[in-house]
Amino acid sequence: MSERSRALDAAHRAASDFLASLPDRPVWPRASLDDMRDTFGGPLPDAGEDAEAVVTRLATDADPGLVAIPGGRFFGFVIGGTLPAALAADWLVSAWDQNAGSSTMTTAAVALERVAGEWILDLLGLPATASVGFVTGAQMSNYVCLAAARRAVLERLGWDLLRRGAREAPPLTIVVGRHRHGSVDRALRFLGIGIDEITVVETDGEGRMLPDALRATLRTIAPGHAIVCLQAGEVHTGAFDRFAQLIPVAREHGAWVHVDGAFGLWAAASPGLRHLVDGAEGADSWTTDAHKTLNVPYDCGMAIVRDPADSVAMFRAGGDYLMYASHDPWDVGPELSRRARGVPVWAALRSLGRTGVSELIGRLHANAVDMAEGLRRIDGVRVVNDVDYTQVMFRLHEDEATRALGEAILRDGTAALTGAEWDGHAVLRCSMSSWVTDSDDIALTLTAFGRLVSRVRTPGTVGGSGTPR
Repeated sequence: MSERSRALDAAHRAASDFLASLPDRPVWPRASLDDMRDTFGGPLPDAGEDAEAVVTRLATDADPGLVAIPGGRFFGFVIGGTLPAALAADWLVSAWDQNAGSSTMTTAAVALERVAGEWILDLLGLPATASVGFVTGAQMSNYVCLAAARRAVLERLGWDLLRRGAREAPPLTIVVGRHRHGSVDRALRFLGIGIDEITVVETDGEGRMLPDALRATLRTIAPGHAIVCLQAGEVHTGAFDRFAQLIPVAREHGAWVHVDGAFGLWAAASPGLRHLVDGAEGADSWTTDAHKTLNVPYDCGMAIVRDPADSVAMFRAGGDYLMYASHDPWDVGPELSRRARGVPVWAALRSLGRTGVSELIGRLHANAVDMAEGLRRIDGVRVVNDVDYTQVMFRLHEDEATRALGEAILRDGTAALTGAEWDGHAVLRCSMSSWVTDSDDIALTLTAFGRLVSRVRTPGTVGGSGTPR
């Protein structure tokens, strides 16, 4: 066998062994960052090593530092698992090694991405003619959409951003909700937009922007000078802005509307949850991330812009050496060279079909409801949010005990979740994002939570076994 074949076989065996270990391994890593640096570090050897040996060493030595994210009991952040078809397709993407920027050269990769984009627009109820740029994740999607928004809004005001720059451009105001995701602020920072150019609108107890507050805010801004950022799925509560009320208010003032729907826009694919995004189709741009709710591998965000001309005007590539055609993938995003990250999306959608996508979204919501109901039965636990979608937020009576419970959960290893703050108090968050999670995972997790809550509430007994129960 060639060195490449032997290395690939070793990687396949290691990947299969890791996936097979998921039901029984601790969800949180058993090794610290320093442990892993000691394992992999040291001076670079003078002599190289056989590829198969490198892969085998990599898989063996990394194992203690791996998180069981692809399993059924990882509820931290908002991180999906990986569907079988999407995982296998992602392996092919690496093997094919296609630069997915050029529609002239890499025709198969670009065709697969375009079809995947068309299917996404259909599932999410967005305009069929919108541009879909495949980017690394929701962070870069927010950046792409807001970059396109700024250029387009300035053009309407008679300012050519691409020729004249932003230094003396007409002032724009970015309008956001108090509970927007930090990636929105970060995307604006990438664009050179400072804090003083951001206006914050008050939200309700679940994090939804208040329509009357938006109307009052826009009255203080010159017509046509605002970009309004709304949200589909608040990262703690899962709440959705009331698009059917908010977007018409923004339109009255000539504002561009962007919807950050990294995981929440997928509610549109479920008949039982579609009402959560009613009216969102009226926006100008949308952020979403297939890596989250659709359960494809990392590196698969989508920047969706209603008028493709706005994307192309901002990002169009050029170069006399490029095999250039109109509306290449590199025309709607910031990268020239990139992998064909939309191929796993095509594979995931083809494997699920419309019905399967709907069932997946519905199952994630049902898991959240079941988790919340189980948490309410544990003495001392209070569920903080309305469980309208896939997020469950809970706490104990005291902040210190809540934080101690979060630490104990990670040490125990049965499940993993992440802590946060909400309205000035410590909370713990369960995000239902994985296709693997089933009723047994919920039951095991709730049993562990109940045991750990009792320990946290009894002084001197906080701890854990480090192995799943």
